[in-house]
Amino acid sequence: MTTTMFGFSIGELADLAEVTVRTLHHYDQIGLVRPGQRTPAGYRCYTEEDADRLAKVLGYRELGFGLDAIRAILDDPHTDPRQHLRRQRSLLNERIERLHRIVTAIDTTLEAQTMGTTGLTPAEKLEVFGDFDPDEYQEEVEQRWGETDAYRQSAARTKSYTKADWVEIKAEGDAVMQAFAEAQAAGLPASSDEAMAAAEAARLQITRRFYDLSHEMHRNLGEMYVTDERFAATYEKVAPGLAAYVRDAIQANADRAKA
Repeated sequence: MTTTMFGFSIGELADLAEVTVRTLHHYDQIGLVRPGQRTPAGYRCYTEEDADRLAKVLGYRELGFGLDAIRAILDDPHTDPRQHLRRQRSLLNERIERLHRIVTAIDTTLEAQTMGTTGLTPAEKLEVFGDFDPDEYQEEVEQRWGETDAYRQSAARTKSYTKADWVEIKAEGDAVMQAFAEAQAAGLPASSDEAMAAAEAARLQITRRFYDLSHEMHRNLGEMYVTDERFAATYEKVAPGLAAYVRDAIQANADRAKA
């Protein structure tokens, strides 16, 4: 950058500092950075000292200081710049922590919307499913069954499900669970018509909503309801021994279909 013998023109300083001419006019109007000289023709121009002051102003602006605070730091000989910097450092750390929380919330929502099986936001999942998160074991499910036709069929169907769909599915599942619990509470054996009807309703609901579930595949699910403590806990919260009761009803229903 070539300067005149009198200093920088406003355009030259704007280019040098990578700010707009309008910004320099504003700084001039509020007395923050004013041109210290005039050319013989009467045009105002900026000295090296003015350019140095502008550099300091832009440095403080980058740290988030307001213009009034910057003027106080630069113009008041009794102002301690270190005190202002410590305060600004504290404010910036608070802002960084707040931004981290925002990013975490966004990541959580994006993960639920792009990777989860439900396609629901965290708030919607809480409203529909309560404390149970159907997406929590998505990675495990994909690892265990990702290459199966059942998994692909289920993923294709659930991809288009809305919140209203999931509310209906949840209600259907609750009704099946209630039927199992009522049959057990009535003292009916797992091979009773009532218990097997609940087992068949469970199988048909999965077939209708997720994937084609054969009786033999349903047997395997029934075993998992007992052997996987996470599934078992879901049934045991409803009634002690219900997980095994459901497994036995599924087995009896599969045997009846095979006969």
